Amino acid sequence: MSQIPSIDVLRYTAFSADPEGGNPAGVVLDASGLDDAAMLAVAAELGYSESAFLTGRGEPGGAGSSGGAGSSGAREYTIRYFSPKAEVPFCGHATVATALALAERDGPGDLVFGTRAGTVPVTVTREGAELRATLTSVEPDVADIAPDDLAEALAALDWPAADLDPALPPRIAFAGARHLVLAAATRERLADLRYDFARLEALMHRLDLTTLQLVWRAAPAVFHVRDPFPVGGVVEDPATGAAAAAFGAYLRAEGLVPDTALLTLHQGEDMGRPGTLTVELRAGDARVRVSGTGTRIGD
Repeated sequence: MSQIPSIDVLRYTAFSADPEGGNPAGVVLDASGLDDAAMLAVAAELGYSESAFLTGRGEPGGAGSSGGAGSSGAREYTIRYFSPKAEVPFCGHATVATALALAERDGPGDLVFGTRAGTVPVTVTREGAELRATLTSVEPDVADIAPDDLAEALAALDWPAADLDPALPPRIAFAGARHLVLAAATRERLADLRYDFARLEALMHRLDLTTLQLVWRAAPAVFHVRDPFPVGGVVEDPATGAAAAAFGAYLRAEGLVPDTALLTLHQGEDMGRPGTLTVELRAGDARVRVSGTGTRIGD
């Protein structure tokens, strides 16, 4: 990183206690001296799907204070996220990684991250030898996708429409970032992911999508998921907290799970980086909670 100031870049994986599992993220706990170009350069050199940068204490302009700020005395930070190609408004796995890094430095407890998508409270607890972080999303939203856009997405994936699960209709879901939810009818369909990178990237830019949330329902509350991420310069994201939150909102909006539910998402198995994301829905609260463990990985 010879073109940027000397900084301490930590490396954590989120949603797995195994350094070889989950989703790696770069974490910079003091990025106050970095400009946008420098943060992008760090993210590009690391090559992870996203890296997180704490740029100060408190919330960035425009983040607002809605969505809950955690308990009194929570530590507050401004956080930004960069893929190797661009800044993204919110990233779940990098939020978890950053929360775990702060907990290892300062102890478990309540945190509040001011993101460009809004305010995201995070609670870190210790469970035996492991730390576990739970983030609470911003207010979610679920919308239809135009038939022509759906057809283009399926063409880019080389997925016949007949391979979709009709019980889980295609939708665009948001809980800090926008994701197109597509449900495969079989585990084999989900496992066979060979897509047109440039074609899908172009569609995702046009629709302002961060990833595609490709899912297969293994049981009423258990799903296997995969997330193509060409707009970030990455073929596939190994464990995607923002998409998990959006997917929880989608399931509730479509009446596919109860208003109060605890869901398990398995991701990364087809990449050789298995991870587990827990999604919690609470009646009377539109926000979605996503939790997981993680660990520091070698520099």
